[in-house]
Amino acid sequence: MELEEYRRHDATGLARLIAERQVSAGDLLAAARERAEAVNPRINAIVRDVPVEPDAERDGPFAGVPFLVKDLEQDVAGVAGSSGSRALVSHVATEHSTVVQRWIDAGLVLFGKTNTPEFGAKGITESEAFGPARNPWNTDHTPGGSSGGSAAAVAAGIVPCAGASDGGGSIRIPAGCCGLVGLKAGRGLVPVGPAAGERMHGAATHGVVSRTVRDTAAMLDVLRGGEPSGPYVPAVPEASFASLVGQDPGTLRIGVRVPSAITPDPHPEARAAVDGAIRTLTALGHEVTELAQAPFDDHALAKEFLLTWFVSVAASVDEAKRLTGAGDDGFERDTRIMAALGRATSGVDYVNAVNARHGHARRLTTYFESYDLLLTPTLATPPPRIGEFDLPVALQRASDVLLRTRTARLLRHTPIVDDMVEKNLGWVPYTQLANITGRPAISLPLHWTAAGLPLGVQLVAPLGGEGLLIRLAAQLEEAAPWFDRVAPL
Repeated sequence: MELEEYRRHDATGLARLIAERQVSAGDLLAAARERAEAVNPRINAIVRDVPVEPDAERDGPFAGVPFLVKDLEQDVAGVAGSSGSRALVSHVATEHSTVVQRWIDAGLVLFGKTNTPEFGAKGITESEAFGPARNPWNTDHTPGGSSGGSAAAVAAGIVPCAGASDGGGSIRIPAGCCGLVGLKAGRGLVPVGPAAGERMHGAATHGVVSRTVRDTAAMLDVLRGGEPSGPYVPAVPEASFASLVGQDPGTLRIGVRVPSAITPDPHPEARAAVDGAIRTLTALGHEVTELAQAPFDDHALAKEFLLTWFVSVAASVDEAKRLTGAGDDGFERDTRIMAALGRATSGVDYVNAVNARHGHARRLTTYFESYDLLLTPTLATPPPRIGEFDLPVALQRASDVLLRTRTARLLRHTPIVDDMVEKNLGWVPYTQLANITGRPAISLPLHWTAAGLPLGVQLVAPLGGEGLLIRLAAQLEEAAPWFDRVAPL
């Protein structure tokens, strides 16, 4: 199959071609691999091969469609999974993750794993273990993170959709950077086992990045539902999510907020992205209102999010050391800094930060009594350049001394914490809300900057609002189509 023909189809379309015997699974895999060989050296999206049984019998809604999984908590039995860390590059998984098994059961052909930052701890994908992933729209820029490798692979045309996960925006940020659809499902709808019942107290979940709303909806059908070892029996709608594509969402009340406490003056392109979405939504008959203030305390939420994030990174480092016997030199400086800050956090402060999530959820619930959805930019700036978030040399040296002398708790009293807050969340202050409150949210590719870089818009829904997001997203996709916009790589 020629590349142009391959690129004309999303995953749903490719599955139909196979079902109608117009192409074979081998044809599609050859096309995906040919494209990967041509572009992966430039974007560094795929970092590990997954063995494929070429003649295996496959069934399911995506039988024979090529697919990539993220090299973070999407384990493939018998294949090393690094989580983007040097310490784990040779650590071989002993069982499939539940979502990986569901993708296999759906007939997808897994042939590689994608680049991610160490432990998924950043909104960019620039690990020391594998090097930076690059944005196909402009390889000087990041594809976002932590599912940056997956987003780069989809935007570059290697696969029509790929595995992703989201603990603070890691599906929606790369989707916003790469001109893709990225849906984070609500808490508990998608399993994260079998190794864990939930991640980050339920804030983290799995999903995909894709080029079409119908692929995102159909993939959610593949993944949805609990598992025997999980903590929840999630409420699963009777109708499939795929069946909602094309259904009228009705007239919706949508509140809009662009400034944030972290970034009170976002880039003009972020404002332009939202203004374009407002025009389209208004033309479709929806009631759109600019909010005078955020419907939650976004400054407090950011601080609490990072506090729990640092503790989570500390736990990830300790687990990697236990599994591999690695020393501190097996981890990146920034990871060790975050882990040190996590270890310097008291148990009481950690519990208070976790408990504070209920207050944010209640304020958002009050907001949804008056509005159906919340609209924000996905990003406060266009996708940053590779290396833009490297620590200044002076801070690198100061932190190295503190790490070496085991006095890293003193980092709390240096500019490094404020620097990490500003750089890690300053360009992505919008996405953590949905994780902390457990609400579903989606990023849609409705804007490209004057320089030709994507900058997505985000919609946040109340509990159980995945179906509403899919119906509206499909309506927006029809009104402002993006599928034919192809990265110039």
